[in-house]
Order: sequence, then structure tokens, then C-alpha cells
Amino acid sequence: MARNAHLVGSVGLTDSKEVFTTVSDILGSCCPRIPDGETGERGYWIRWQEKTFANAPQIEAVEQEVKIPGFKDALKRTFYGIKPGTDPASITFENLGYADEAIASWKVFKAIADDGKIGPNTRFLVALPTPVALLSGFVLMKDRATLEPALNAAMKDEVEKISSAIPHDRLSIQWDVCYEAVAVEGGGPPVHYDHPLAGSISRVARLCDLVDGDIELGIHLCYGDPGHQHIVQPQDFSVCVDFANGICAAASRTVNYIHMPVPRDRDDVAYFEPLAKLNITAETKLTIGLVHHTDGIEGSRRRMAQADKYVRDYDIATECGFGRRDPATIRDLLAIHSDLCRDEKG
Repeated sequence: MARNAHLVGSVGLTDSKEVFTTVSDILGSCCPRIPDGETGERGYWIRWQEKTFANAPQIEAVEQEVKIPGFKDALKRTFYGIKPGTDPASITFENLGYADEAIASWKVFKAIADDGKIGPNTRFLVALPTPVALLSGFVLMKDRATLEPALNAAMKDEVEKISSAIPHDRLSIQWDVCYEAVAVEGGGPPVHYDHPLAGSISRVARLCDLVDGDIELGIHLCYGDPGHQHIVQPQDFSVCVDFANGICAAASRTVNYIHMPVPRDRDDVAYFEPLAKLNITAETKLTIGLVHHTDGIEGSRRRMAQADKYVRDYDIATECGFGRRDPATIRDLLAIHSDLCRDEKG
């Protein structure tokens, strides 16, 4: 059975060229898609998007106290709301910057691929946050529903620009579903709509349908990575399975892969048991984020042994991106992926 490695998105190396060449050198054909690593100002997921709201003329900054995991006391944080007297229908977000970054990185990817250093069947991965992530991360609760249509439209524009600039047979687009999963799991900030699971599934399915059918599409179910710990720990795979089943049923197009995380200390049968209820077709590859640098191949194999009781055909990954980890560990971490994939390929 061919086991592949998936990289969620962020890779904490210097720039996209170093990411592409390093990943290709170590993983080779084991990695069917390579991200640009979300280097530079994108290194902490959506944090770079604060400028989208700070620079919007109809939006104002408001300080609020929030409780952040890992900190004992509440901290003051800047959120953004609609200025009084503003017509919400007039608010637009013209350029989120994701397409600009993707197109620039694609040119680097293509040059390396043209030199034969990236395989001809390897795709360029573009990971995008959901609009709910931007709303939850930056916008006052009272204004999230009002601003959601404008952010939906802006993200649609980003997808269209990416799809127009990059050949579809070399492109993979992934939706990062974080705040939605965290809310359904019962931790972190709440989402701004009723029925968090059903409301999130319908929103993500609509995002999936923005991606042309001949572009590979993936979902990363994420529990965050502040300080190398989840915002809330998943109790088991139940929430991820509910999301996977719901998104695949609701989306009009095929979802090609779905990534689910496994905490390092969960190699018990109870965590993996909900996989028995996974109801996705063979067209959707399950990708399990069970690789951890701190216990390497041995720990990964323990978690794989539990997964094997319920599913056999799955790819492997880390539980989240590794853009914030010590760069000196990244090559070793990639090598762990490679060794585990070669175990399967012989």
C-alpha cells in the first residue's frame, strides 16, 4: 500500500525556494503536494491579516480583554468593528493578499519543477483560512454576521485569482477549518452563528464549491497551535468524523483529502474508535496527523497501529503546520515522514 506524506501548510524555513527544494529532496515522490511554507509575515497563520481590518476605512479598532490558552490572566487584544453610521452594504475587502502570495510562490515552484527538481505529478498547495477564521480572529462578535458576506466575497475573489493564474493540474487548494472545529469541540471562542456543527459544515461546503472540480481540494481540520498546544484538545476523533462526513455529503464536488489531528499522548483505542463511523468514499483520502517529532517513528507507529484497526488506506502528517518550530528540527521531522512512507512502499 502506498503511503504518502502531507504537509499541512506552514514550514518554518527561510523562504519558499528553501521549502520547495528541502521537501522535494527529503520526501520526493512520497509528497504529492508541496506548500510554500507560509514563510515571512505569514508565519503565524492568519495573524498577518490584521492589516486587512486595520487599513479598512469603515472599520475601527477596539481593545477587549480575552483569555488566551497558556496565559493565566486575561490579556488585552485589539479587535475590529464597524464604525458607527456606516452602511454595511458598502463595506468591501478588495485584496486579502493570498492570491498575490500564491502566484509569486508558484513562479518559484515552476522554475524548480522545470529544472527537474520537483516531480511532474507534484502539485503546489495553497492553504486558505475560512472567512469564519478571519471573523473569529479579528472581528467583534456583534459585527461578525454583518461582515461575513464581504469576507466571503473577498475569499471568492482570492480563489478565482489563484485558479486563473496556476494550471489546475498542478494546483491543490486546502481550506483550514480551525475555529469551527474548536467551537464544536466545546473550547475556545464561540462562532457567531447557531448550531456550530451544521452551520460550519454548510459554510465549508460552500467554500469547497468555489474550487473548480479539476483542482485538487483538501480540508485541514485544525485545533490550533499556540505555544505548540491545541486551543482545546480533541476528546477523540468524533468531531473530526462528523465534520468529514458532513462536508463530503454537503459539497457538490469531490473533496480529495481530509486531514485530522492526533495529539502526541493519544495512542489509545478510544481516540481512534470513532473512525468506525467515517462515511467518505474512496475518492476522499483520509490523512491522519499522527507524526510528532518528539517521539518520532516509534510513537508514530503506535498511533498508526490504532488507526489500522479502523482504516487501512490513509496518508500521514503532523497534527498542524510546523512553521513555528525550531528550524533545526524540520529536516529531521521530514525524514520521519519519509521513513514511515517507505515502510509502506517497501
